[in-house]
Amino acid sequence: MAQAHMDRLSATDASFLVQETGPSHMHIGGVMIFEGPPPPYPDLAAKIESRLHLVPRYRQKIAVPKLPGLGLELGRPLWIDDTRFNLTYHVRHTALPPPGTIDQLKSLTARIFSQRLDRSKPLWELYLVEGLEGGRFAVLSKTHHAMIDGVSGVDIATLLFDVSPEITKDPPTDKWTPNPEPSQIALVADLVRDAAKVSGELVTKSIESLQAPQSSFGSAAEVATALGEVLWAGMSPAPDSPLNGPISAHRRVTWLRTDLNDYKIIKSGLGGTINDVVLAVVAGALSRWLRRRGVLTEGLELRAGVPVSVRTQGEHNQFGNRITLMVAPLPVYCDDPVERLNIVHESMRDLKDSKQALGAQLIIGLERFAPPTLFAQASRLHFSPMFANVTVTNVPGPQFPLYLLGRQLLEMAPVGFIVDGFRLIVALVSYNGSLTFGLMGDYDTMPDLELINGFIREALAELVEAAEVAGARPA
Repeated sequence: MAQAHMDRLSATDASFLVQETGPSHMHIGGVMIFEGPPPPYPDLAAKIESRLHLVPRYRQKIAVPKLPGLGLELGRPLWIDDTRFNLTYHVRHTALPPPGTIDQLKSLTARIFSQRLDRSKPLWELYLVEGLEGGRFAVLSKTHHAMIDGVSGVDIATLLFDVSPEITKDPPTDKWTPNPEPSQIALVADLVRDAAKVSGELVTKSIESLQAPQSSFGSAAEVATALGEVLWAGMSPAPDSPLNGPISAHRRVTWLRTDLNDYKIIKSGLGGTINDVVLAVVAGALSRWLRRRGVLTEGLELRAGVPVSVRTQGEHNQFGNRITLMVAPLPVYCDDPVERLNIVHESMRDLKDSKQALGAQLIIGLERFAPPTLFAQASRLHFSPMFANVTVTNVPGPQFPLYLLGRQLLEMAPVGFIVDGFRLIVALVSYNGSLTFGLMGDYDTMPDLELINGFIREALAELVEAAEVAGARPA
């Protein structure tokens, strides 16, 4: 897999670094709960060390090319080997005080995710958490979004864990020898070479356009349509809501495990896709939450930013982000659960037929050619509350049990990130017959985050009931 020393970050990956300012933290991860007893820390560290060669990025850090003497950043950063890599810094060991409740685990997770990762080291941390009630233990993973997106993250997890409870010893690997850390002169020289390569690509594209003008005009029309749809979406900004506004650097985290079969029942009885059902459930839950906050929902339609993976089958198990963003409606004004699902389904079908996702990809692609100052300004568009009120991201996980040193993974909860202007993210991951909602909210402005869990449960239950009634009707 391509994770070489001196790899340059893509425009998308670099945007996650650029926007990590003030109260915004740009790391993602998850909470994994295992059956007990917990493994000894040295065994866990040895297990991870034996497989680090499968994920070379875990031993690499960020290097930023700067103008010597002035410190002015000249271009997108690179990944370089960390010559002082120390596994014990990244794999940490802690415990919950008695009685070790799930609420205590949520509080610990929130505190850990409220702290920014150290950019002078590889951008990840892993926590072995002992003392969870019922004799269980947990593992918390925390990785910067510049390094890994949600879809590839699940692939990497399957590399780190086993598919059998049988404990096997990994074959010995060659000792890792890091490449020497490059000087600033070397980083700038690499930037010049990269700029020359980009210029060559632009010339090649221009020649191809001259040789096949009819094809180029067809592409130009498609590009214009795609960019127009993105601009049109931005011209009508997302409505004001308690979900948007300034945030602090501190977080709240909660999660809710649901049965994946419920979504299949709803899909079968009422139509739509599982993603449509998820968005309808989120809309139903947020409608209840807004009314609890005293917000009038009549005529109110929120917007959800929905990350869409454009990772091909051949790009699995690779680091870096291959995602774009679509904006989906959340009809919180609609009280009828079936009608709400139908509205979401019709809207999502129209979005899939549109070129909105292509337009977003084109904008990201153009940022590759932008100088650092303009790039920083442009990347803010991807994280602007002008386009959406909340992010809803759904990542498919393995539908079979995973094991860590013979202990079965019982539950997997995703942890996303929020940036200034957004006070809530709803992340989902499926695993072994379950679909778990992971909610992250701002600590100061979302003290009622736990309420949304209950509202999700209610919104899902009413759709299951409606689907069962529809399924009982004669054809």
